[in-house]
Amino acid sequence: MHHTPRHRPRRARRALGLALAAVLLTGAATACGTSGDGGSGASGDAAASADAGGGPKQGVVLDNPFEKPELVLTDTDGETYDLVEETRGRPTLIYFGYTHCPDVCPLTMSNIAVAKSKLPESEQEKLRIVFVTSDPERDTPESLGEWLRAQDPDFIGLTGDFEKIQAGARSLGIALEPSVEDENGDVVSSHGTQVLAFLPEDDRAHVLYTEDVPVETYEKDLPALAEGKLP
Repeated sequence: MHHTPRHRPRRARRALGLALAAVLLTGAATACGTSGDGGSGASGDAAASADAGGGPKQGVVLDNPFEKPELVLTDTDGETYDLVEETRGRPTLIYFGYTHCPDVCPLTMSNIAVAKSKLPESEQEKLRIVFVTSDPERDTPESLGEWLRAQDPDFIGLTGDFEKIQAGARSLGIALEPSVEDENGDVVSSHGTQVLAFLPEDDRAHVLYTEDVPVETYEKDLPALAEGKLP
């Protein structure tokens, strides 16, 4: 399945629809990317419950939570950041994307930022929102930091070796492929679009959000997640 939002946003939405259908039928975690190698995380029953009631798209509670990947990367201050150590015991949302993405990545991070801003400050301080670049060649600590500050100054941005990032994403069922030039000479990064929410009790990802989850769902879920509870 290919996700190239820079040039084919409508095709990307159709591809997502097919991926969601696969979730409902097979329980595979949604993933976009040139390899199509998303991992398995949600049972069919759990995935099907995400759409119950016909309301806004909901997150998927995973029957088999993912372990937090052991990623040691570079943050937007140019400092070493150990994901497991720095977020241990903290409610954490992780998303893999890139700053040159024209639609899905900024919309996803904006939705989370808006929902987070509506929490009491004490609850906001408990959350860790981590954006890991899928395009480290272009997303330097400086450029990544500037991009994230426009969303929320407390968002954590990580960059580093692509193969290390790719392995971490794959451990969460998220497909990433190296950035490539398309036929027009534009650089495109193919990446899965899931947001994974980790609970502090066991530092595992218990909830998965796909790219069509609206801000209303994050607004509903973040209060519980900030308290370390399932929404």
